Amino acid sequence: MPDVPEPMVKLVRWSAEPAAAQILRSTTAAVIAFVVAVWLLPNPAPLTAPLTALLVVQVTLYSTLTTGINRVNAVVAGVLIAIVFSALVALTWWSLGLTILTSLLIGRFVKAGEFEVEVAISAMLVLGVAQVASTAWDRIFETLIGAAVGLLFNLLAPPVWVQSAGGSIESLARRMGRLFRSMGGEVTGQLPVSRAASRLHEARRVDHAIAEVDASLRQAEDSLRWNPRVREGALSRIVLRTGLDTLEICAVVLRVMSRTLTDLAKQRTGEELFPQDVAGELEELFDHIAYAIESFAVLITSQISANAEAAEDRLAKALTDSALSRDRIADLLLIKVQEHPRQWQLHGALLAEVDRILDELAVEKRSERLVEELDRIGSEMSERHPRLVMIKRRLDSSTVYQRSSAAFRDAFK
Repeated sequence: MPDVPEPMVKLVRWSAEPAAAQILRSTTAAVIAFVVAVWLLPNPAPLTAPLTALLVVQVTLYSTLTTGINRVNAVVAGVLIAIVFSALVALTWWSLGLTILTSLLIGRFVKAGEFEVEVAISAMLVLGVAQVASTAWDRIFETLIGAAVGLLFNLLAPPVWVQSAGGSIESLARRMGRLFRSMGGEVTGQLPVSRAASRLHEARRVDHAIAEVDASLRQAEDSLRWNPRVREGALSRIVLRTGLDTLEICAVVLRVMSRTLTDLAKQRTGEELFPQDVAGELEELFDHIAYAIESFAVLITSQISANAEAAEDRLAKALTDSALSRDRIADLLLIKVQEHPRQWQLHGALLAEVDRILDELAVEKRSERLVEELDRIGSEMSERHPRLVMIKRRLDSSTVYQRSSAAFRDAFK
């Protein structure tokens, strides 16, 4: 097989990114809106149509349908304001200011939301056109054409960004795994305070990575809502969201463990951090925990049941090995503390933090959490849409919640 040039590989990878997909989809929608407006309207350059399409089209179907209406309201309101002002007054500094003020006020009235400023922008764009009174209605038609193209464009093949969010979650888990392994490699021998503090700062920076993963996950959740390509969108959202919550808790515990080791290093300058036998067991324990976190991420992001089963087996083994290492370390530390009780509270804190991580990653606890979340969503749906739930129950003997629960139980047997 011939080697693929590196620029081509980078281009293919870039085209699979959400930002690249957004650029391509927005450009295509704007061009189509322009072509349709030229075909239907007499204006030689109906630029309002591609402008509206560019504003309306979004990465996901859910965001298109939810924000598209607000955008259309904003643009149409701005055009109507421009019609009124162009018929009453000439374009001067005070009329421009009055137009902007009125646009912003009406933007709140029409519930444009975060797009209130686009009411004023649309009004100024149309107001600046010569002979607005004769072309304003064409501008409204252009706006409607652009909005329709933007909405329909995303209805044809709404994207699903679960794979992108899954990649972000696995990347976060690998980063946390590297930190645990680095900590394990530093417990042997003397640990300088500066190195321990550096590891603590690195653990704190994981919070920024979690924020980025959360943004990617919100995009994936939006792509699953109202998407006809997805059968069990609610279940997929719950699996990913609860999984990220678990990793976030583990990241907090990782930061606390880094602080515990830093405090211990401050108390034991010029000597070994732990006895040789305890250090060896701790290094092995941190490696098991790193492997468990990485296996957990693969488990929650696996779309194929076979991969999920293999990841669950790896997670269970890693947790078992971690528990055995933890028990051996507890016995060794108990003996050492009885001989030399210095900083015994830090030893206990370290073991307690390990217990928290193992408890969060346990398969049984995750199953309970998923079932509780499904129950909560089912209850909220019944409270918000009781008639809709009743109709679904009459049409189908099993509700949406029961189907999701069955799919979950099959996936995690």
